[in-house]
Amino acid sequence: MTIALLCHVELNAGYPARYEAAGFTLHYATTAASRAAIDPALAGQIRAVLTIGSVGLNAQEMDKLPNLEIICAQGVGFEQIDLQAAAQRGITVTHGPGTNNSAVADHALALMLAITRHIPQMDAAVRRGEWANSRLNVPGMSGKKAGILGLGNIGEQIALRCAGGFKMDVGYHNRKPMPDSPWRYFDTIVGLAQWADYLIVATPGGKGTAKLVDASVLQALGEQGFLINIARGSVVDSAELIHSLQHKQIAGAALDVVEGEPAVPAEMLPLTNLVITPHIAGRSPEAVENMMSLVIQNLTAHFSGQPVLTAVPV
Repeated sequence: MTIALLCHVELNAGYPARYEAAGFTLHYATTAASRAAIDPALAGQIRAVLTIGSVGLNAQEMDKLPNLEIICAQGVGFEQIDLQAAAQRGITVTHGPGTNNSAVADHALALMLAITRHIPQMDAAVRRGEWANSRLNVPGMSGKKAGILGLGNIGEQIALRCAGGFKMDVGYHNRKPMPDSPWRYFDTIVGLAQWADYLIVATPGGKGTAKLVDASVLQALGEQGFLINIARGSVVDSAELIHSLQHKQIAGAALDVVEGEPAVPAEMLPLTNLVITPHIAGRSPEAVENMMSLVIQNLTAHFSGQPVLTAVPV
């Protein structure tokens, strides 16, 4: 039996064939406009949706898919999937915890080094022929203090890299302390930011974490502090971050995610104390393989009448 799968994301080379070999016919709707304009005849055939957390699937989109049975978020995030609407319809929702932890943690450290050591700026200067003038004294990262907002699986991987590779002191803020964690716990985000040289955002997205990093947190981070965000753009108040960077109220920021992406606020683009990458922290050949394999396993289990491997927690 062939099952129609609606993809909200383009798949890497080789993966369409693997989905087809597993019994799925792929249909793409990678923009909001294409999802809104889906043909009713096709919509009636769709039994599964592949999406990502920042795109998700809302109740109105679900209503257009009368035979939808399962939604698979290929990464760990699922913040834009309407879980209540899915539950009301009896639709299974899965995600991909653990599939890209290493890639995201690696990228977090790369961003920290890039903004600390002025790597993009120096690269650009050398390419302009400004070798001598670009040889500035810039800070190091070893021995500094890393504050992690959200000590989940990815936050823990970042902590291990900071402590083990750079001899950094590590602190964190969660809603409650993690049992047996070796890292210092702070019961407020402001307290963590005041202590840290780097505030690393690794918390899930969604309504519960919207604008957690606000003006008070950035003020506490201070003129010598750096903000790193590899979580979701919605966790940081973009307007306040721009203001802080423009007025040198923090030392700098490095972002893999921006609220409203792929659109980037125009005010961010000229800032020299800001590094931005296009939401690629979780992308590596290994991570993509892990994510796609898990999605196929969840789909296969569901349509074989077996429990899915990684249902979204409710």
